[in-house]
Amino acid sequence: MPTSTPPSTVLITGASGGIGEAFAHLLARRGHSLILVARSADKLAALAAELSKAHGIQATVLAQDLGLPGAAEQLERRVREAGLRVDVLINNAGFASYGEFHSLTLQSQLDLIQLNITALTELTHRFLPGMLARRRGGVLNVASTTAFMPGPLMATYYASKAYVLSFSEALGEELRGSGVNVTALCPGPVASGFQERAQMQESKLLAGNNPLLAPMMTPEAVAREGWAALEAGQAVRVVGAMNKLQVLTPRFLPRSLVPRMVRQAQARRP
Repeated sequence: MPTSTPPSTVLITGASGGIGEAFAHLLARRGHSLILVARSADKLAALAAELSKAHGIQATVLAQDLGLPGAAEQLERRVREAGLRVDVLINNAGFASYGEFHSLTLQSQLDLIQLNITALTELTHRFLPGMLARRRGGVLNVASTTAFMPGPLMATYYASKAYVLSFSEALGEELRGSGVNVTALCPGPVASGFQERAQMQESKLLAGNNPLLAPMMTPEAVAREGWAALEAGQAVRVVGAMNKLQVLTPRFLPRSLVPRMVRQAQARRP
C-alpha cells in the first residue's frame, strides 16, 4: 500500500486512549503526521505534544464528539480549514453498553448507533474521494470478534460491529485496484478500559476462569496487527489465535444455538 510513502497523514478517531492511542504512538514512530480526534481536548493535546517531541512529527488536535449528529461534517470542515488532507482514516471511536435491550435507555442505543455506525460511515464517505483521486490511501475500521455472532445483553453493540465488518468487506471489494485499501480489524478483549466503560463488571465474561474469554491483548499488539493488515491489503484481520478459532465456531453450530451460548457466556454472575 502506498500509504507508507511520506508524507502521509493519518486521521485517528478515539485517539485519546486504548487502541486509538496505540495507533498514534505506532504511526508517530514511523514518521506519519497525525490528526488526533476524540472528545477530550486535554488528553489529545498532551498526547500530541508527547509525540511531536519524541518523534518530530506533526500532530494536529481536533477535539470533536463524533457521537453528535453533524459531527462528521464539522470534522471534515475543520480538517479542510486547517489545510490538511487525510491519506489514511482509522475509524476507531466506539462504545458498548451492557444489559437487556429493553432495560437500556433508547437514547443510549441511538447514541451507540450514531458513533459506531453513522459517524464511521459518514467519515469514510467524506474522506474517501480524496484518496481515490490520489490513488493512494487506506481506511481501517475497528470492528470486533463480536461482529461474527449475535450478542444478547449487548445486542446493539454486536450488531453495530457486524455492520462495520460487512461494510468494510463490501467497500474493499468495490475499491480493489484503486490504490486504496480497506481493512476491518477484529480484536477480541483488549486491556483498554473498554469493559469498565461498558459497565460489564458483573458479566461472566470478565470472570478470570472463563474458558470462552480469550486472553486480554494489549492495545499496542492490536494496533501493530491492524496496520500490518492495512499495508498488506488484507480485508479482515482477526487478532489472536484463540479469537480466530472463536469466530469460526458459529459456522459449525445451529444458528439458533449461537445466541443462547453467547448469552450464557456473558450473563451476570450470581
